[in-house]
Amino acid sequence: MFSKFRNATDKARKLAIEHENCLLPFIPCFRNLINMVEQQNSSSKVQASYELCRKIFTPSGAPPSSSAIQKLCSLLDTFGPADVGLKEENRDDRGHGMLGLNRLSSVARWAQPITYVDVYECDSFTMCIFCFPTSSVIPLHDHPSMTVFSKVLYGSLHVKAYDWVEPACYPKSKGPGYPAVRLAKLTVDKTLTAPCETSVLYPKRGGNLHCFTAVTPCAVLDILTPPYREDAGRKCTYYHDYPFSTFSRGNGAEIDDEKIDDLAWLAEIDTPDDLYMRQGAYTGPAVQV
Repeated sequence: MFSKFRNATDKARKLAIEHENCLLPFIPCFRNLINMVEQQNSSSKVQASYELCRKIFTPSGAPPSSSAIQKLCSLLDTFGPADVGLKEENRDDRGHGMLGLNRLSSVARWAQPITYVDVYECDSFTMCIFCFPTSSVIPLHDHPSMTVFSKVLYGSLHVKAYDWVEPACYPKSKGPGYPAVRLAKLTVDKTLTAPCETSVLYPKRGGNLHCFTAVTPCAVLDILTPPYREDAGRKCTYYHDYPFSTFSRGNGAEIDDEKIDDLAWLAEIDTPDDLYMRQGAYTGPAVQV
């Protein structure tokens, strides 16, 4: 039996060698075919996300059903870098993600930008990508009346997030010169490492005010609904968080002393000067509108 198998193997090897030169010209075609199939598969994910978002989101910001949210999360959970045109083998640590942008060799690493990439935007939702260099930060900010889906595509990202304490709680006045603050509770303080599940924040829960810090080079696919729109009351506001002990408690919600470590006073601030962000070109599968 073994001798018959060996003879058959030898014949197959000889046949392959004889026809190797004939097959060589077709290898580029085979590679192109494989690339087309991969592109179609990726396109189906991006397109499927777009079509689902068009069905479940509205410009008014009406909250989608829990089943619709779960369906979108399940789809986003399957996304990897290649599905949005990112190539991990080209990844660098300069905030250009894997988008083939020119390196800024004259700029120090600490000053490297976070790259923001538009995938699609309409009145109902925004699809975008953030590519972070190591240690870069998007400071604490809010998403007024918005629901946000975040999927880490590669790398590790630390997320620190708060929700407002309800009813609104303010400290006793400390006089002029002190910032106006409001009490918030810590809801998320963890590192997300790809592959991981999609995170969702809601208008009043799930960590609507959050801060992103890149533990390693990483990229995040975000879907925001409805989009930021200042004239509709959806302005992005930045905050600084102070320890609870900084101010004396005042009026508002009752506070459980056992949970004081999870409380912080948040003060509105101007857009931080060190928030360094640049626009990148989307190179993934086009959305067919």
